Amino acid sequence: MVVKVFIASQSGSTAIKKKQQDVLGFLEANKIDFKEMDIAANEDNRKWMRENVPGEKRPQNGIPLPPQIFNDELYCGDYDSFFNAKEDHGVYAFLGLAPPPGSKEAHQAAIIQNGEVPESDKGDLENIGENEAEKDQESVHQTIEPEEAAKEEEQPESEEKEEAEPVTEDEEEQPVTEEEDEEEPVTEEAEALTEQKQV
Repeated sequence: MVVKVFIASQSGSTAIKKKQQDVLGFLEANKIDFKEMDIAANEDNRKWMRENVPGEKRPQNGIPLPPQIFNDELYCGDYDSFFNAKEDHGVYAFLGLAPPPGSKEAHQAAIIQNGEVPESDKGDLENIGENEAEKDQESVHQTIEPEEAAKEEEQPESEEKEEAEPVTEDEEEQPVTEEEDEEEPVTEEAEALTEQKQV
């Protein structure tokens, strides 16, 4: 079975060129054997492609545009179908090919067919389960920590934030020397001055 991609090498549409490059680039990168069938250089390719695209897959004007993808005589789809299959990790199924062993698509196919995980993938699933458990624990810690921080903010800090006594002018003018380790006690004169200013 050979994948055939019908393209137009002489297309004036940049959108068509980008779509063709996307399909061909993906097939090359994944080492999927394919044939480019140029409809611009070969009239037979153009006729064959137009005749073999199913009626329900044709655009409103009735003329299918490249890229169109076939597996031998079997129609696979157009670019939009290919793109959706690629997003869903189902390109091999889309192309009618068996997925390579160890790929996500092979794993999904085994689950769908058998309803069980292949032995080769069980180790991967155990690792995934462990990673998920670690993520769950991290998220629990992240939710607890902000709650604890919020509780700490709500508690009054009475010891740390004692209201400072107002400083009088006499105390501001006195320079503090290095010998003085503690604040000077407020003298009776300072208290008297403070009381006079308040009255």
